[in-house]
Amino acid sequence: MKLSNSTVILLSAFALLALTGCRPHDFPQYPPDYREYAYVTNGGSNTVTVLDVVNLRLDREIAVGQNPVAVAVSPTRNEVYVVNSGAANGAGSVSVIDAEKNTVAATIAVRRAPVSIEIDPKGELAYVANSGSNTISVIDLKARREIAAIGTGDEPVAARISPDGKTLAIATRKAGSVTLIDPAARRVRQVFEGCPGASDVVILPDSSKAFVACSAGHQLMVIALARAEAHSASPASAQPAQPDRAQPDRLEALLDVGQAPVQLTLKPDGGEVFVSNSLANSISEVFATTDEVSGATLIGNYPVRGLVSADNAILYVANFHSQYVTLYSIDEGQRLKPSIRVGDGPTALAFSTAGHLLFVVDANSNDVAVVRTSSRSLFTMLPASRSPNAIAVKAFNQF
Repeated sequence: MKLSNSTVILLSAFALLALTGCRPHDFPQYPPDYREYAYVTNGGSNTVTVLDVVNLRLDREIAVGQNPVAVAVSPTRNEVYVVNSGAANGAGSVSVIDAEKNTVAATIAVRRAPVSIEIDPKGELAYVANSGSNTISVIDLKARREIAAIGTGDEPVAARISPDGKTLAIATRKAGSVTLIDPAARRVRQVFEGCPGASDVVILPDSSKAFVACSAGHQLMVIALARAEAHSASPASAQPAQPDRAQPDRLEALLDVGQAPVQLTLKPDGGEVFVSNSLANSISEVFATTDEVSGATLIGNYPVRGLVSADNAILYVANFHSQYVTLYSIDEGQRLKPSIRVGDGPTALAFSTAGHLLFVVDANSNDVAVVRTSSRSLFTMLPASRSPNAIAVKAFNQF
């Protein structure tokens, strides 16, 4: 019996579905009011690409300010914040995107050449690192305006606020130092020098330590953050409890890692820090409690970004001078094969909220690779615009 062309096509489609092994738990069933979008900043086109995560398709492209370079989402409101670095030596801005409408709701002026943004745990304030003016802009997100500018060392490039909200740590690249700021007082608390090319910061979940990548060398700076220690009277003692005794910020260690560590990835449980050593083509694994470096693992061509799965099992690494994302088994302490082929110049990573998808921003091929985490394989490619460089994912229920 000769099959018609339409029948052959239909049978081929069923066969392909069987081969790819799509299972219901790989793609969650969402309620009708559920929305989830990935926001990709395109530095070369002054736009943000919005990807519909539920339907895996391009939703739209939004015009923002000049040279968008960073993006963050609100933990409490359906808003997305885009840092626009602006023209050379010019003032920058932050575009506020209403995630329910996917339109720009406001534009907030900041200082010269902003390059990164950090949102406080309550979603009330944003901290923008202005590399061209050596300041941190403090933004009231509800009022949509800058309410303070705090001076730092030369060329601040990354800001991280501690989970307890008591420390803002700033990596200042040109100064080769780390500035610690008291967010409540909005003043500098301490400065630690000796971190050439300081480029990235992570802070442990218990707010006890900050780790800083010194990208112009081969070290990691570890800072024990200030805290108050309470001393209670023992039940058998008639003496009253002693007042809290403050422990100041202090340099705890300088750890040797690979050459040109540019980015740090913290495991969700805070147990380890992974260092992307860009010029060494390796990653280093650092045990956060003991400050021990377990060694370096060759991982790929110019690693620039890492991301750990929610179960603390797999580290995904974007290798910029390649077309691959490589995987590292944290429990086994070794690289996994094969690597995942994506687009050209993978530079930024983000998981979907459910963790079933990994989005890989490809700076050179102007697209976003969608990877299925269950099979660790490429699922599809979605378009971006010119020179995409950062990504963030926002999910919410739209009533």
